[in-house]
Amino acid sequence: MEKLIKNLDHSTALPLAEQVQYLDGQIASKTLAQTKHHSLTLFAFDKGEEISAHDSEGDALVLALDGEGVITIGGVEHSLSAGEAIVMPAKVPHAVFAAQRFKMLLTVLFAEDRQ
Repeated sequence: MEKLIKNLDHSTALPLAEQVQYLDGQIASKTLAQTKHHSLTLFAFDKGEEISAHDSEGDALVLALDGEGVITIGGVEHSLSAGEAIVMPAKVPHAVFAAQRFKMLLTVLFAEDRQ
């Protein structure tokens, strides 16, 4: 049977924040799952790194795992620290900025009719 979640050991308790490593001056990512209906990705942002404003066809849930990030949704900034989450609604411009080194789990769910 094909594993739907990849790049993580299965049936093992894992410290999720440790599954992606910080890289100086970069954004590191690890894709855990990707289908036409969803994507699941771990990110590690070095301090000051960002993903500029864009929108998505799906609703996106950001779960902060480490550090502090600033999530901008529709022009409004939201600070996010470890253990906190926020939803970035589909088709609303959003951005991510690492105020400090910042790790997050991004889950995006797409509508059933997405091609």
